[in-house]
Amino acid sequence: MKGNQSNWAVAAMLVFTIFLWGGNNVGTKWLAQAWPPGFIGGTRFFCAGLLMVGLFRWTDWFGPAVRPSRAQARQLWLRTGLVLAVYIMCFNWAMRLSSAAHVALYLGASPVWALLWEERPQKSWRSLLRYGAALLALAGVVTLFWPALHDARLNPLGELLGIKGSVLWTIYSHESRRLSLEIPGAEVAAQTMWRAGVWLMPLAVAELTLAKPVVWTLTDVTVQFVCILGGGVVAYACWNNALRLWPASRVFLFNNLIPISTMTWSHLILGETVTKTLWLAMLLILAGVALGQVGFLKFEQKVLPPD
Repeated sequence: MKGNQSNWAVAAMLVFTIFLWGGNNVGTKWLAQAWPPGFIGGTRFFCAGLLMVGLFRWTDWFGPAVRPSRAQARQLWLRTGLVLAVYIMCFNWAMRLSSAAHVALYLGASPVWALLWEERPQKSWRSLLRYGAALLALAGVVTLFWPALHDARLNPLGELLGIKGSVLWTIYSHESRRLSLEIPGAEVAAQTMWRAGVWLMPLAVAELTLAKPVVWTLTDVTVQFVCILGGGVVAYACWNNALRLWPASRVFLFNNLIPISTMTWSHLILGETVTKTLWLAMLLILAGVALGQVGFLKFEQKVLPPD
């Protein structure tokens, strides 16, 4: 009974994390209409990263703190930090030019791009499942993107930036995974975020200097603060805690709920319409991600010892 209660608690914590990340996406969409994209990303990452570094030093929420070596610090600057900075610029501009639900769905396809990253096509059932999953997800991406070429109300650039953001998120995740073999994953996230913030600071200063002045409203500042604390520190604390209690493959299945969470938030807060095209694209992308995960679990469990 205790095991079942513990599993329900972990599942509830993960659902709460997905709830926070969906709200974080919609908060970014809200801010992207009023604040410069580089300023949003730079201040958010810099503050969230420093908060997490402080929590590493003063609490045991994320486990023991690890000081990166010089070689690791170089990778944090030039690999994960720089890639994350470029990613968030694509993400924030996509949020400004497209809908929050569209951008979230493009990001929802990133686990499939990661599967393709890991192996080339082979004459095996496992490879067939993976590439079948990729085709389903790609069909969902095309379903979302194609109307933008014919509907003047949709911005093709925003859709393209959403797709590019999905690919960059895959690259960032791959680089983070490589570093996580040497440094705890939460430490990689904390050290990467504040470095990404530093990379974006010159751009943020240029935006504030050259663009029209930012209007500081209490609502906008509150949204940014909630995104830093909720979507950054709290959500990652829950996610990391779940990774300590469950196998990673089981935890990452909850990633599939982020587009649904974002769609719900965007409909309730921003009034974005849930179209038939959006539903079809979501079903195709989620089916592709689920098929890829099933194929991964089915074949990996035969060679990996139980957790």
